Amino acid sequence: MTATLSSATLGTAAPADAEDRGILTISDSTVERIAAHAVTEVDGVGGAASRVLGVAVGGEDLDNSAKVTAKVSGGAASLDVRLSLSYPMSVSRTTENVRRHLMRRVEEFTGLTVSQVDITVTALHTATAETRRVQ
Repeated sequence: MTATLSSATLGTAAPADAEDRGILTISDSTVERIAAHAVTEVDGVGGAASRVLGVAVGGEDLDNSAKVTAKVSGGAASLDVRLSLSYPMSVSRTTENVRRHLMRRVEEFTGLTVSQVDITVTALHTATAETRRVQ
């Protein structure tokens, strides 16, 4: 889905013939990339493992981007985000910070209102990675 916005919708000052200048179309994938980048701006948040048929392939990685799916309809977007967190950060506080940050940044970059942000925490990571050894 895509959003089609005019200058009047975006709240920008424009000449009386703003509709004559054209329209702006924002695709789902554009919103997904903006949101995935915005998630990396929040401390202690990292990427989610890739999944094949619902099974995690590889591990979660704090250095990678979160997985974001966006649906754009009219002037609004809804987001579904999969991410991992650093332990011992508060899951509820951190995800609420992520939610607010995503809503603000997506609106700032696109002019779309974010109506919903669903977050799935796929893993918690300790500061020191565990190394398993065979003894």
